[in-house]
Amino acid sequence: MPDKKRVDLTVPSAARMYDWLLGGSNNFEVDKAACELLLKAAPTTKALALNNRWFLERAVRALAEEYGIRQFIDFGSGLPTQNNVHQIAQAIDPSSRVCYVDNDPVVLGYGKSLLDENDRTGIIGSDMVDTEFIFEHPDFERLIDLEEPVAALFVSVLHCLPDDAKPDELVRRVIAKLRPGSFVVICHLVSDSSRLRGQVTDLMLELTHDNWGRVREKSDVHGYFEGLDVKEPGLIDVTDWRPDSELRQRQRSIEWTEYGGLAEIP
Repeated sequence: MPDKKRVDLTVPSAARMYDWLLGGSNNFEVDKAACELLLKAAPTTKALALNNRWFLERAVRALAEEYGIRQFIDFGSGLPTQNNVHQIAQAIDPSSRVCYVDNDPVVLGYGKSLLDENDRTGIIGSDMVDTEFIFEHPDFERLIDLEEPVAALFVSVLHCLPDDAKPDELVRRVIAKLRPGSFVVICHLVSDSSRLRGQVTDLMLELTHDNWGRVREKSDVHGYFEGLDVKEPGLIDVTDWRPDSELRQRQRSIEWTEYGGLAEIP
């Protein structure tokens, strides 16, 4: 069922923190303060957020231009910003359809106001693990034809899920509902440093009142792609995934990275 929680202005939200890191305005003082604490632990986190957003743009463009995908499901879509999934895809083909999924009440408020004028998009208020609710939702059925190829996007969201939410099983459930020739895009916060993984995970859990998951290892991300046809350049730091600008490529995060790629369902 959809998450009906109200906005608690005393607790930071991962979605609103991400918005602040990207230079957005859809956040509150509590989110800014949380980001400042996070930046003390991992000073290049702003670069990481930008690199991740640029990866999303490049991946959606590749899916639309190279693979002809016209249907997208954006799980944990976050707050609307510039170059959203529907804007990128519809610039290539105006008939492209996008279903956004998020349970943050601020995301839902801004998202619905933004998307009301675009009948080829919709936003479903739901925890992304509730796949049955999502796939049976009227807006999903209006927008997404499961008889045709679909791209499922899990961009910088699976680390928001704790282990007991079983993010790997979420990915498997979604893949099982999509026809061959569909695609999956995943990137995830990882670090080779066990100290940093523990430090940042503990900080985010404290800041969000346990509404987060954990920083994981590259091997965890490889598990999400098991059985899929991973496209070039493979699973890597997404800063290096088909970069379209040398200037952007130089803006690197150091302490942790977004790791992942794009794969086809065989």
